[in-house]
Amino acid sequence: MASLRGGCAFVFAVLLLLEVASAELTGYFGTKSRYEDVNPYLVRDPLSLGPAAVGSGLPPSCAPLQLRALLRHGTRYPTAEQIRRLGDLHARLLRRRPAADAGAAAAACPVATDLAAWQMWYNESLDGRLAPQGRRDMEQLARRLAARFPALFAARRRLVLASSSKHRCLQSGAAFRRGLGPSFSLGSDEAEVEVNDSLMRFFDHCAKFVALVEENDTAMCQVKAFKEGPEMKKVVEKVASALCLPVEELNADLVQVAFLTCSYELAIKNVTSPWCSLFSEEDAKVLEYLNDLKQYWKRGYGYDINSRSSCILFQDIFQHLDKAVEESKSSKPISSPVIVQVGHAETLQPLLALMGFFKDDEPLKANNYIRQAHRKFRTGRIVPYAANLVFVLYHCDQVKNPEEEYQVQMLLNEKLMLFQHSNETISTYADLKDYYKSILENCHFKEECELPKVNNTAIDEL
Repeated sequence: MASLRGGCAFVFAVLLLLEVASAELTGYFGTKSRYEDVNPYLVRDPLSLGPAAVGSGLPPSCAPLQLRALLRHGTRYPTAEQIRRLGDLHARLLRRRPAADAGAAAAACPVATDLAAWQMWYNESLDGRLAPQGRRDMEQLARRLAARFPALFAARRRLVLASSSKHRCLQSGAAFRRGLGPSFSLGSDEAEVEVNDSLMRFFDHCAKFVALVEENDTAMCQVKAFKEGPEMKKVVEKVASALCLPVEELNADLVQVAFLTCSYELAIKNVTSPWCSLFSEEDAKVLEYLNDLKQYWKRGYGYDINSRSSCILFQDIFQHLDKAVEESKSSKPISSPVIVQVGHAETLQPLLALMGFFKDDEPLKANNYIRQAHRKFRTGRIVPYAANLVFVLYHCDQVKNPEEEYQVQMLLNEKLMLFQHSNETISTYADLKDYYKSILENCHFKEECELPKVNNTAIDEL
């Protein structure tokens, strides 16, 4: 009986250590972060609207006219490439020692033994598909937005629902629709979610971005340098030691997939994976920076074309806002009171960069990891699973001057944002358009995305 109790105590201690390890890591999973890590109150109540916003500045005479929501899909499974890498790493652990030496190997290398015994349940057919948790993400987000803006989401109001062509986005759109219940109208065809890759995957249609960033290895030179730098080398050596593998058998990509498996298990299954035990909080910060570096240079401020390619989406947002203002001034019903579009982290991040949000004074580089400890550009806080950027247009009565009649708020992940031009959470629509006048008038997708006709090098052009 005593040995049984002792065994139970040991198992409990191991589980407790894993939970503590997971709690230390959850803030550093980058684009693989759970939405609940941005809004922790949702863990307790998935339909909570969170703490009341203080000082929103919205006059009581203002009523919402139109809501435009850009969503990232919900929690997804790993891609086929990530699953192959994990399978490769797991196979190395299985080959590490012969079965006859299992007892000795377990004593010498307990972490590797535990991970070798872990069931590799991912298969390549899952390839980035929406997980059941991802459907819940979208259904619950729909219910919260409807509760936050009840007048816009009232029964029989029209919803325009569009998506990227990727399966996870289409399923996220359908889940969002289900979350609103049966009384909401989708217009002429309630069964269809419109596919609109020209807006939700604008990057695929931008030849300059594809050639000079997406398919250009030299564009990611900062990412490569950090993978080979001292911070990442230290993490690779530590993981190799924990797994009792020669350091030559590991690299930054394999270590990163082990770290991301910790994040996937938490996001998809809400469990603390044994893979988490490989990493300390300091390791997690290094791996988060590696993820952020890639996003910065591929989707953020690294190259102008990253953000400029999103001007087609930015302009579309303002065209619909303009139309709503015109309809309101003509006392006509708003034809599209709610527009919801489901895309990717790669949809939202360039758009936010185009608008000037989360820009650090110093670019993220391989050699300034320490100086970037308090950076604004942390993708886990900006574009976790189910990330959402919402524009809300209001009509306001009893205003001092005509410009104040139409006002706008923006929310990122259900939190009010401070506008770049005013540092306030509300702006007149006229002031907002004036601030972004150059982008609205001079950023032309076709011209921005046209490949240079001269034979410049990629880096010179970028």
